[in-house]
Amino acid sequence: MRLLAIDTALEACAAAVFDSERGGIIASESLPMKRGHAEALMPLVARVMDEAHAEFAELARIVVTVGPGSFTGLRVGISAARGIALASNRPAIGLSTLAAYAAPHVAADETTAIVAAIDARHGQVYFQVFGGGGRTLVPPRVAPIRDAVRAAMASPTLIVGSAAEAVRAEWPAGEPPPLLVNAQPAPDIAWIARLGAAAAATDVPPRPLYLQAPDAKPQDAARLPRQ
Repeated sequence: MRLLAIDTALEACAAAVFDSERGGIIASESLPMKRGHAEALMPLVARVMDEAHAEFAELARIVVTVGPGSFTGLRVGISAARGIALASNRPAIGLSTLAAYAAPHVAADETTAIVAAIDARHGQVYFQVFGGGGRTLVPPRVAPIRDAVRAAMASPTLIVGSAAEAVRAEWPAGEPPPLLVNAQPAPDIAWIARLGAAAAATDVPPRPLYLQAPDAKPQDAARLPRQ
């Protein structure tokens, strides 16, 4: 299977081409960035496809992170993935950003619990708890940081994701510390591609997993009167 993976959910603009017959990732690029994904993504995809000597018609599927993450970033990546899928008549597969964070740790140790946490601002995090084999113990949710701390304290735990350090900062004094804290600003695009290769095929187009409403809301004074 050959696929294209895309990630613009958080603080990176990334793409990779995965080819199972050639041993995995054959081309990838990840640019750290907090904004500007819309301008950077398609030129980056073109470079990765050229490096892989791949054509869109050769792809079996297009994989994209659907959140939680940046509202703008998610729309950029999902729109690109759906557009490429439509043009190449291939399925587009959506993957959770939280699962992408957890994936390499699940692969390395299938017995230890993992808390994946992403900054949701205002003292909150998006988080999910994974158990042995990657099964979900606590489904994705947005909650105060202290809720993620309580979930992480339930058993010896790894904490991963952009908010991992924020979770550790709230750790109660005197309690056994987490086994590992890995605060990456964005998940590894290679693992997003690997998850995409293993994901079940679906005819449902990827949609954003927001978990909460956007901060920006229209002002009442700016609303136009209904006709």
